[in-house]
Amino acid sequence: MKRIVGRIALTVACLLPLTCSSSLVAADYAHEIQAGKMAFAWTVNGKQLDVKLSADTTGWVAIGFHPTDRMQGADFILGYVKDGKVSLTDDFGDAPTGHKPDAKLGGTEDVTLVGGSEENGRTTIEFSIPLASSDVNDGNIDSQGETVVLLAYGPPDRDSFKIKHKFRTEMKVNLTTGATSAL
Repeated sequence: MKRIVGRIALTVACLLPLTCSSSLVAADYAHEIQAGKMAFAWTVNGKQLDVKLSADTTGWVAIGFHPTDRMQGADFILGYVKDGKVSLTDDFGDAPTGHKPDAKLGGTEDVTLVGGSEENGRTTIEFSIPLASSDVNDGNIDSQGETVVLLAYGPPDRDSFKIKHKFRTEMKVNLTTGATSAL
């Protein structure tokens, strides 16, 4: 019996570091952009885009793809962490300075939550979205070409998607190469 327990303990001790290191690799992203106190990291993973957003705020963080007029026409993903629970929404820019949940506009939630945290005044959310969504409000993201990206975060301690951003920036990004340029 002692021999069996010893072998099990040895097997677990040998496999545990492999398990931990593989989860660390899974958390890595191919590219990362720093914009002020906000970071956008991503990997094109087959037919989906894996994203990590983080900012120095205890409020929400957000990204938008392909706006046509300021915020209008953009596919937005917004998220925050409150009491250890992540709230995430898939929105559409329905006006130059506004957005609404896709579901309220006849679309669908096409975002998969991976995780999130709020530690030391910094909010981080991780999620995946399809590059080619069937939702009319999302549009397609061309990973090979330039994609207009909006990044924003809300004020501290304001866990509401209705509160205006404290920080906002926009840029062109090639999601495959990581090349960026200002707008």
